[in-house]
Amino acid sequence: MKPPEIAFVPTMGALHAGHESLIRLARSLSEDAVVSVFVNPLQFENPEDLAKYPRTPDVDTAIAIAAGAARVWIPTAQEIYPAKVDLIDSGEVGKTFEGAARPGHFDGMLTVVKRLFELTTPKWAIFGEKDFQQLFLVKAMVAKFDLPIEIVSAPIVRESDGLAMSSRNIRLSPEGRAAATVISQALGKAAPVKDLALARSTLAAALADQPLFTVDYAEIIDEATFLPATSTTGSNRAIVAGWINGVRLLDNMAMSQATV
Repeated sequence: MKPPEIAFVPTMGALHAGHESLIRLARSLSEDAVVSVFVNPLQFENPEDLAKYPRTPDVDTAIAIAAGAARVWIPTAQEIYPAKVDLIDSGEVGKTFEGAARPGHFDGMLTVVKRLFELTTPKWAIFGEKDFQQLFLVKAMVAKFDLPIEIVSAPIVRESDGLAMSSRNIRLSPEGRAAATVISQALGKAAPVKDLALARSTLAAALADQPLFTVDYAEIIDEATFLPATSTTGSNRAIVAGWINGVRLLDNMAMSQATV
């Protein structure tokens, strides 16, 4: 009997309810839902950020199994990179927004994702929409290399107050955690605005109301190209990133259609 095809969820650990939703989606696609936990050094431009990244393999394994994973794979760096690594170029999109703030991040991300795909050979790979630029670039890489994998996107999972779930949220102070809700609130104010110029100014003004949040970028992009949206683009999305308490936070939200 042929074994079930693999539904794969790549993670860097510190699993939370957002990851659980990805795992449940994977399990709905296949009995063989595989979760990897690997903190990829190639996508950290700051060694301190890499060192601070939470590592909880036992807890992650328990969470993944409870959410429906058939297998949890925690590879070593030697397994992933047994020899010299040729980085994948993430292209022009990979140098904008998150890529501009974190040089080389997306090259490292694509490199490890392709290696993980090679080692797991999944039919499906599940990625969350919170890292929307990552999702865009992974889809582009799969198309570029003609990989026989279907990329499945999953919606953002939010806390009860709207904050997008992230492994980094635990590093926020109580005051910073409260201030972080400004991001989803600003996105929610901008998303229904039909006029693009007004939507951009609405987004910027709402974020500026929170002095603890330092904006890196706040833009409305065309989902098809990841370039700034114009009057001719159809599916647009507002994207935001910035800092609170030295913690980088990002979020996004689909815009209403027919913005002008």
